Amino acid sequence: MGRSADLPRAGSMRAGCGTDRGCHLLHVDMDAFYASVEVRERPELAGRPVVVAGGSNPAGDRGVVLSATYQARAFGVRSAMPVAHARRLCPQAEFIPPHFPRYAEVSRGVMALFREVTPLVEPLSLDEAFLDVAGSLRRLGMSPAGIGEWIRGQVYDAHRVTCSVGVGSSKFIAKLASGLSKPDGLLVVPADGVLDFLHPLPLSALWGVGERTAQRLRRLGCATVADVAVIPLPTLRRALGVACAHHLHELANGRDERRVVPDMAEKSVGAEETFAHDVVDRAMLRRELLRLVERCTAALRGRDLRGRRIGLKIRYPDFTTITRSRTLADPTDSAHEMFAVVTELLEGNLPRGTAVRLLGVRVELLVRGAVGGEQLTLDGGSSSAYWPDVERAADAARSRFGSAAVRLATLLETPERSGGGETHLP
Repeated sequence: MGRSADLPRAGSMRAGCGTDRGCHLLHVDMDAFYASVEVRERPELAGRPVVVAGGSNPAGDRGVVLSATYQARAFGVRSAMPVAHARRLCPQAEFIPPHFPRYAEVSRGVMALFREVTPLVEPLSLDEAFLDVAGSLRRLGMSPAGIGEWIRGQVYDAHRVTCSVGVGSSKFIAKLASGLSKPDGLLVVPADGVLDFLHPLPLSALWGVGERTAQRLRRLGCATVADVAVIPLPTLRRALGVACAHHLHELANGRDERRVVPDMAEKSVGAEETFAHDVVDRAMLRRELLRLVERCTAALRGRDLRGRRIGLKIRYPDFTTITRSRTLADPTDSAHEMFAVVTELLEGNLPRGTAVRLLGVRVELLVRGAVGGEQLTLDGGSSSAYWPDVERAADAARSRFGSAAVRLATLLETPERSGGGETHLP
């Protein structure tokens, strides 16, 4: 379920006697995470509509919304919405660029707090995670709902941002509950009340129901989750296919057997940028690639990851998109090395004079921690021996003083642009 804004608000609900028995799964979701961190850094923005979108110049209209405070959401602003649309809905909002190292730092602190509660923590992104607290109840002397309330208080005390917590007997129910309790709430769905909670909800409450699937379900007469639950499975299969029908039938009947899987292997890390105006100039494209590579490798180093497959994404003005990649012999987290690869991919796959609407970089085949040794050159030195230390020192400075504290000299020449960007961290 990725559209909690479409669901009714349940408000904050405290656990009553026995209501959380058997509900050992928690879903913790930070509230308007990027925007909340920005408001924490700039207290004068508190209570105002704030939208995080774009790159170094947030005045542009071709990016997408990454996060918005609830004051902005009241005007209809949503994540992934084009900035131009958001500006029309809420022209009085403060549009500001993202500071990804700052968000990553807060995320690390929040996830570390979760792991103080239980080792069974499954992060879904920077700002949400599942926790299985069954093994922590006796040690902490608290109920699942009590643990959820403790987490909410600790997150705010340590980081001055709020989160919402869903408590349930399955992942699906816990995630629904956290979405319904937003912002800054806690909702317990009793194990014996799952169907009473679930069945009145709209179709969008079911994971995997987008607009196309919802249309097919409506043609079958479905308007709520309860309607899906009573449709014979063969009928659902004919309308949706075997896999989708089975998935939705199980969820609609409150069945979700998935367990919390800690430390799931991350598959990729990437970043991309949509330009305010289509770009032909190669020097400008290379500078943008360097900016994206710097952002991407900082995220890798922040998670102690390296990758072997480096990919480039190019989108043309007509929205035609190509992706190209190269697999290295050894994994890397070096911006110096990655930039060399994506520059070659750009030169080899972009005809001269061709305009570009979007550029993206991505690293895959990830491994954790240092691996192997440096490749030495014939003169006995490493081909990039000092780059890792330099890049990590820059990471530390940006984390402490902001993303503009240390910049490569090439990027200092970059003219202000007004595109929108996003960083993907699974």
